[in-house]
Amino acid sequence: MFAVIRTGGKQYRVSPNDLMKVEKLEGEPGSTITFTDVLAVGSEGHITIGAPVVAGATVTATVVAQDRLDTVIIFKKRRRQNSRRKNGHRQQVTVLRVSAISPAA
Repeated sequence: MFAVIRTGGKQYRVSPNDLMKVEKLEGEPGSTITFTDVLAVGSEGHITIGAPVVAGATVTATVVAQDRLDTVIIFKKRRRQNSRRKNGHRQQVTVLRVSAISPAA
């Protein structure tokens, strides 16, 4: 069984027991988060696509950790101007383990 959920402006295809990194969500490690923005739910040969979401479908996940991704370096240079700028950024993410997918009733 799988589901397509929407969180943080992105879409993720998830299955039970999957580990995924999403944009930072509130929650302590060990707490449970329920996603109701389920765009599609599918199993062997059968798929339900929402318009825009599948009514009544939910995906439950457990927070594993609050983490940060690797550093992204932003370097801008204007040639022959002696103008350079270097900046860095580490995006905060939440690591989740999908525990259950419940399709629409």
